[in-house]
Parts: sequence; structure tokens; C-alpha cells
Amino acid sequence: MGKYAKLRLKILSGEADAAIDFAALCQLLIRLGFDERITGSHHIFSRDDVDEILNLQAKGAKAKPYQVRQVRGVLVRYRLGGHDVDPI
Repeated sequence: MGKYAKLRLKILSGEADAAIDFAALCQLLIRLGFDERITGSHHIFSRDDVDEILNLQAKGAKAKPYQVRQVRGVLVRYRLGGHDVDPI
């Protein structure tokens, strides 16, 4: 199991929302097909088949826990990441 598959499982478990690395979270969303737009400190992620827009900001090097919960909700609601998100 690769780095991003482990990160996805960590997010889905909900046990470490305050310990998710922000850069890795952004990279995971990009690997899941989201488009990233950066405006100042806001990283805005959108995808054509997802109604929600994810607006993320870092807190130091970590993602904000409530934003990790939002990402988890989108992953579950749209069943994203069932395929391998790590490079071969």
C-alpha cells in the first residue's frame, strides 16, 4: 500500500484529523482528479462530478481538522479513491 492510499485510509478512519499533512492532503486531492486553484493562502479544489468545493488553508504544516472532516465527507459521499491513488 502506497503513501496516498495510507493517507486516504487515515482520513477515512477519522482518528487523526489534526495530524494530516497539508501538502500531502492537497496532493491526494489532485490525484483523485480535483483541479486546484490557489488564491492567497486558500487552496480551492473542485471537480466536475462533485457538487461541493473544498476550500483549504494550512495551519502551519498541517491541515485544519474541520477541513479534513469536510474532505472525508466528500470522499465518502462520492466514493472517491476506490482505485489506486499511488503511482506505479
